[in-house]
Amino acid sequence: MVLVQPDDFDSAALLAALRERSAGKAGAVVTFTGYVRDYAQDAATQSLFLEHYPGMCEREIEDLCETARQRWEVAECLVVHRYGELHNGEQIVFVAVASAHRGDAFRACEYIIDALKTRAPFWKRETLSSGDRFWVQQREADAEKTQQWDDTHAPAAHGK
Repeated sequence: MVLVQPDDFDSAALLAALRERSAGKAGAVVTFTGYVRDYAQDAATQSLFLEHYPGMCEREIEDLCETARQRWEVAECLVVHRYGELHNGEQIVFVAVASAHRGDAFRACEYIIDALKTRAPFWKRETLSSGDRFWVQQREADAEKTQQWDDTHAPAAHGK
């Protein structure tokens, strides 16, 4: 399940829904929640404005979840990503993966969030407390991390 929405989310409710959908199939659930943080070095981050490409964004994240299912033993995936004006400390993204085994759940969750950062069509504009605004550039380290997943994790590599 993939949701891209402007509204905040309830991590506990999302986790409960995932656990219900994966009942009897999952021995482990791994979650990740990302927050707006102070990115700037010279002035405090006031907010982050996220734009996305509707339809394409959801499809890309669904493809990432499908890739995770092919690479690891995954019972369920859930991704919620917000867009719009988000302030420092607010939730941006929630990723949850249910699996029979914790190793698969950890790897799949980490893969999804790493790949999401470089492949999902989101654009971020940061506003500083000084009033300065700029578009956040993709970090080379994020692209390298995603490429490492593609280079080192072959499909159907079911680790226990």
